Amino acid sequence: MIRDRVVPPLVALAAFLAGWQLLVFVGNYPPFILPGPLVVGERFVVAWTDGTMAPHVVTTLAEIGCGFVGGALAGMLTGYVLARSRLANRVLSPYLVAGSAVPILALAPLIALWFGSGLFAHSVIVALIVFFPVAVSTWVAVHGVDRRLLEMARSYRVTRGQRLRMVELPAALPGILGGLRIGVTLAVVGAIIAEWTGGETGLGVLINLARGSLFDIPLLFAALLTIALIGVALYSLVVLVERRYAIPAV
Repeated sequence: MIRDRVVPPLVALAAFLAGWQLLVFVGNYPPFILPGPLVVGERFVVAWTDGTMAPHVVTTLAEIGCGFVGGALAGMLTGYVLARSRLANRVLSPYLVAGSAVPILALAPLIALWFGSGLFAHSVIVALIVFFPVAVSTWVAVHGVDRRLLEMARSYRVTRGQRLRMVELPAALPGILGGLRIGVTLAVVGAIIAEWTGGETGLGVLINLARGSLFDIPLLFAALLTIALIGVALYSLVVLVERRYAIPAV
C-alpha cells in the first residue's frame, strides 16, 4: 500500500525534473532566464543555510495559521447557519455566492489600505480566501445529513447541542474536511497575495525582491519551491486528520 502511494509520485517527479533539465539544456537558457533544477536545488540549500529563507517562512506561516483558523471557523459557522435556517439561507446565500465570485486579488489592495500591511491585514486576506470554500462545503455537508438520523435524534429528545455533537458533526465531517483541504491550500495562495500588497518579510516579499532589486531568479524558484512544500505539508496534515476522523482520502 505504501509503495503504491509513494512510487508513482516519485517517478512523476523524476520525469518532471528530467524534462525540465532537458529543456534548459536544449534551449541553452542562462540561469537568469530559466535555471535548471540543479541550480535551483543548490540555491534552495544556500538560502536555508545562510538564513535568507527562514524569517520569510516564519512570517508566511504565521499569516497562514492565523488566517486559516479564523476563516475556517467563520466558514463552518456560516455554513451551519445556512444549512439549518431557511431565513438565513434566503438572505445570505446570494451574498455568499457573490462574495466567492470576487477575486481576492482585487480586494487585497483595499484591505491593505484599510488595515495596513502587517500580520493582521495579511491574516484577513487569508481568512477571506479560506472562508468561502469552507462555508460552502459545510453548508452542503450539513444540509445533506440523513434526515432519518435527525428524526431519530428528535425521537430521543436530544438537545440542539447534543444533536450537533452526536449526529450532525460526525455525519457532515467528511464534507467539511473536504472544504478544509481546499481552504488550506488557498490559505497559502492568500498569504502570498497579501504579501505582494506590502510588508517587510514573507515569501511573497522574497519573490518580489528576487525578481526585482536582487534579480536572483534561482532564489525566486527556491522561494516557489518552499511555497509548494508548505502547501503539500499543510494539505497532508488535513488529509491525516481526515483519515483519522472521517473517511479515507482519495
